[in-house]
Amino acid sequence: MKKVDIFTDGACKGNPGPGGWGVLLRMGKHEKELSGAEAETTNNRMEMTAVIRGLAALTEPCRVTVHTDSRYVIDGMTRWIHGWQKKGWINASKKPVLNKDLWLELIEAAAPHRIEWIWVKGHAGHTENERVDRLASDAAGEAGRP
Repeated sequence: MKKVDIFTDGACKGNPGPGGWGVLLRMGKHEKELSGAEAETTNNRMEMTAVIRGLAALTEPCRVTVHTDSRYVIDGMTRWIHGWQKKGWINASKKPVLNKDLWLELIEAAAPHRIEWIWVKGHAGHTENERVDRLASDAAGEAGRP
């Protein structure tokens, strides 16, 4: 199985507002950047979209290390998701889980891979996190332009 590092970030100009996502995929010496935007979204949706797009870019099952500054994504995938599924997508507050559509996409995108989730402190000088933050912020800025 190939080993891939995926660095992700999401950004939103207002929450909700114009948003962007950025991804850096790295396998050995090879790197690829991806980014995109939505006109009206939330920061959490952009964080999730970044991971989904990064995983979707892989063409075969891989050992993946996802590096993200989003506790929401990591906790959702490693702690909360199984309870949500058992309870019919109802959260601990007895309300429907937000972003269910993206959680389902993320589950599907993650399924072929062996994933390790790594939390990275955002805006703390982590080179790759700063790089994907710039991709996400630039995309969000473009989405917010008329």
